[in-house]
Amino acid sequence: MRVGDILVAKGLITQDDVAAALEHQKAMGGRLGDILVASGKLTSADLEAIMQEAPSPPATIEDTGLPVMDLLNLTMKAMYAAGAETASAVAEITKLPNRVVQLLLEQAKERKLLEVLGAAGLRVTSELRFAVTEKGKHWAVDALNQNQYVGPAPVPLPEYCERIERQRITNERVDRESIAAAFADMIVPDAFIRQVGPAINSGRSMLLYGPPGNGKTSFAERIGRVFRNVVYVPYCFEVEGQIIKVFDPGVHEPIAQNGAESTGARLAGLRRDDFDRRWVACKRPFIVAGGELTLEMLDLSFNTLAKFYEAPLHVKALNGIFMIDDFGRQIVSPEALLNRWIVPLERRVDYLKLHTGKSFCLPFDELVIFSTNLTPKDLMDPAFLRRIPYKLEVGAPSREDFRQIFQAISALRGLQAEEQVTNSVIAALQELGGVPLASYQPRFIVDQVLSACKFENIPPRFRPDLIAMAIGNLTVEKESASANSTRPVSN
Repeated sequence: MRVGDILVAKGLITQDDVAAALEHQKAMGGRLGDILVASGKLTSADLEAIMQEAPSPPATIEDTGLPVMDLLNLTMKAMYAAGAETASAVAEITKLPNRVVQLLLEQAKERKLLEVLGAAGLRVTSELRFAVTEKGKHWAVDALNQNQYVGPAPVPLPEYCERIERQRITNERVDRESIAAAFADMIVPDAFIRQVGPAINSGRSMLLYGPPGNGKTSFAERIGRVFRNVVYVPYCFEVEGQIIKVFDPGVHEPIAQNGAESTGARLAGLRRDDFDRRWVACKRPFIVAGGELTLEMLDLSFNTLAKFYEAPLHVKALNGIFMIDDFGRQIVSPEALLNRWIVPLERRVDYLKLHTGKSFCLPFDELVIFSTNLTPKDLMDPAFLRRIPYKLEVGAPSREDFRQIFQAISALRGLQAEEQVTNSVIAALQELGGVPLASYQPRFIVDQVLSACKFENIPPRFRPDLIAMAIGNLTVEKESASANSTRPVSN
């Protein structure tokens, strides 16, 4: 974990500031943080705040909060199954500090599980290499039979709960400027900005509803861009001896490493040992589940072969945003899905059950967004509607908004949308019965025109016949299934 990345992500310094500080460090030495403070790029208070926010590493085995036998099992699996031979190799796999790994290796040697092979190199500072003894192999096999997890050491459940509370989404104030910046690439009515601002700051659930194709999913994605704070996500946590994986590179976005630090030089580390590497510094999660969502996906997933768990999507979304897209179109009924959310949304805690029958609870801190193009009253009863405090309609664009969207997308695609072209498009759309203006139509029409121009091998431009063809593809006429339809002919 590199603090330079976190400082950049929070907007306290720039990539150029880090690069300049690294050059100074190479020439003069010193801590990167001290250099940034001395150069006036960072205040000592901001640096200290970052250090206080991040999880502190365990100094002893007891500080990990885990039973020593569990840590020994993980260490032996790392050496036997993953081929680690040195303390630093074990530390890289388990993400434990070297000094803690050394203590575990000493215990393993005392139990005759390991033997020393010698130094890993010819330098004075070379590490010792270890080999697993026959007794150690039996130990590792027994540990693998308990579960086949080999990786970063878990954090205890109480520590995970405390971390969720510390980095609550409501800790971050979102102002009008932040929202305007996040929505800068969209045409958004000011009335919507005034509504969405309080909804975001509340940290409570919201409902986005309205006709299809008007940007509900895009609006939700922009809400995810509003937040700047860094959150720490554990690789996994431990409950009653069971391991539950949380960090998922498919949905979590770690703070990007800047170019100066990607070389692997340890110069870029800023008080590296002051961080618990069992946690990953990430942007606030933004996770979307659509029509594929089932009730089973909101429970722990136990791998019967590997014998450890994968956290459900809404747990991976903690301290971030969980969006249920196309609400009402899931296999499970809306009533069943809503009943699953009553306790988390009201009491801000969620209860999960292990396959052993043991239950535990986690703080439920996330912004839940329900998005639907169905009528809300048809999806949920008034009692549940009351439990969603913010209901935002994403309606059809006005003529002026449509005009701006069409011209902006045309320009982005290299087409010139003159006033006459835009007016003809709006007029043609309004002539179609039952097809109101929608925010998706400009992109649809522009893409169709470009494809037609490519087919005709002509320069990209708007032509009345191409516009008419594109608009015609927006609907399916009833008579198209009759004699006027075009069908392939076979002999």
